[in-house]
Amino acid sequence: MVYTRRNLDWWCARGILTLLLGMLVFAPLAFGAVDAWAFLVVQGLAAGVFALWGVRLWLGRRKSKILWPPLAWAVAVFVLYAVARYLTADIEYIARQETLQVVVFGFLFFAILNNLRGQEEITVVSFALIAVATLVAGYAVAQLMHHSNQVWNLLSPYTGRASGTFISPNNLAGFLALLLPLALAFLLVGKVNIIARILLAYAAVAMSAGLAVTFSRAGCVAAAAGILLVVGILLRHRNHRLKAWLLLLALLAGGAIFVSQYLSKTIGFMRRVEQADGAGPGVFDLNSRLEMWRGAGRMWGDHFWWGVGPGLYDYRFREYRPENLQMRPDHAHNDYLNLLADWGTAGGVIVFAGIGLFIFGLVKTWPHVRREENDFGSGQSNRFAFFLGAAGGLTALAVHSTMDFNLHIPANALAGVTLLALMASNLRFATERHWFRAGRPVKLALTGALGAAAVCLVAQEWRGWPETRWLARAEQTQLFSPERAAMLARAFAAEPGNCQTAYDIGECYRTQSFTGGENYEELAREAMAWYARALRDNPHDGYSWLRTGMCLDWLGRHAEAEPYYSTAESCDPNGYFTVANIGWHYVQTGDYAAARRWFERSTRLSGENNTAWNYLRICEPKLTEKASGQPLPPTAF
Repeated sequence: MVYTRRNLDWWCARGILTLLLGMLVFAPLAFGAVDAWAFLVVQGLAAGVFALWGVRLWLGRRKSKILWPPLAWAVAVFVLYAVARYLTADIEYIARQETLQVVVFGFLFFAILNNLRGQEEITVVSFALIAVATLVAGYAVAQLMHHSNQVWNLLSPYTGRASGTFISPNNLAGFLALLLPLALAFLLVGKVNIIARILLAYAAVAMSAGLAVTFSRAGCVAAAAGILLVVGILLRHRNHRLKAWLLLLALLAGGAIFVSQYLSKTIGFMRRVEQADGAGPGVFDLNSRLEMWRGAGRMWGDHFWWGVGPGLYDYRFREYRPENLQMRPDHAHNDYLNLLADWGTAGGVIVFAGIGLFIFGLVKTWPHVRREENDFGSGQSNRFAFFLGAAGGLTALAVHSTMDFNLHIPANALAGVTLLALMASNLRFATERHWFRAGRPVKLALTGALGAAAVCLVAQEWRGWPETRWLARAEQTQLFSPERAAMLARAFAAEPGNCQTAYDIGECYRTQSFTGGENYEELAREAMAWYARALRDNPHDGYSWLRTGMCLDWLGRHAEAEPYYSTAESCDPNGYFTVANIGWHYVQTGDYAAARRWFERSTRLSGENNTAWNYLRICEPKLTEKASGQPLPPTAF
């Protein structure tokens, strides 16, 4: 019986390691796992990890041990806070997706901490991360060499910049900046054979080149911060001082040659140099980022304690939109401000307290890691290499998060959480105080928590896959067609909380109604019913209010439409699209003077605004006709 238990325990441990490696490899290769289908795969693998850990709890000794460093308290409290905040969120579907990510990464932190803390597992995970980063970086270099912005079967909108297997070059830069210090640390101080060291040198060169061809300035600064931390620590060690200086010289010389001989001759580099603020089509420049940060600050100020809700920054941004930013931000491009906007002061205190506890743990662990490194005459130690490289990588992640949203890219967040958990597990070398004996009550409680997390993830898989499948099929049909509406309705039946799907169905029916036909009234009413469903799940969606008003105008019910336009304006007061369509409303009522004011404001908000410009060409002759009292001949428009 004992032999059987040990074998089962060994297989469960290997299963957990295999599933984690599957996530770490799959997520970066699947566009960073930002798409719903890709994260569903990650969720499924995570559910398997939780199930295997639950089994391991009962295969060990009667009173096995649980490692619970101080950082674990902050992680546990934030997961509980996330679940509680989700229950009070304004937009349930979006809050659920964000909370599920918190649950996945939070429970993975504990699973890694207590199942993969051995030196063999840490080395395997480290080398797997370095290998996938090298592969992705090589793909990015090939993209730039072939002047291609194709990412697998999709096209990246960032022409002239490489993004590897990610869509955004900045996301790739964050991933490589996180793992480049780890590769350099194992190269310099890892206890590996000569073949592994040669491969690590190749990996470091490839990752450096991959980072360079993203042309991400924040990514390069973040990577430099991580590398400088590694070099700075090595310079304080007699055994490694020469290697640290050689690394610095190699990076500076290699970087200078690579930039001057190759990068400076590429179109992407020339554009980045010419556009000092980073502006470009579809790109957020520094001024745009400042506006997004101000919007996040105002959100936090208005919802100081609890924030606007998990993942809701983008959905509430229109209320805070400045006049000079018409693009959809998606995230605040600053993980710290995004945290405060979404989760409020309560969430911020928990996270920043966790950062403090983590740094405290590093300080306590450092003497013990350094002692092992000094036990070898050559100073080579995989434990020391991992500690050094992970510290540098997490530093780079922290720096890059001030200018981007790496923690909202599942692949980057997963790699960061993995390094964080493995680093936190090193605290066991400093003290025995953070081990807890897991008696039957603790095992029951932990098994219940793991089971609840796994059940939630499986339930989301059950709903998510049909929705994803029908949404993908809808994308392949004609825009606004009855076929698309039918497939979107199937997706909505699988996941009735998705307000975007309800809005898209309403758009199909509204567009069909506006083409005329005998059943235009019925189609308009059907569109309004779907907009009402969208507003039920997202009352902050100004476009659903706007489109409902347009349907009422189309049916000749102008007085009823007025409140809907007013609410739409309050939801998006500085949006050129909203403003232009309010002008359209006044055209329908015959108030061309009011319409002209709205169209003129819309053109000031966005010069590339054909709707407003075209309707202004209608308003001017109408106003002239009214002023003169004589009908004018029709214009060419």
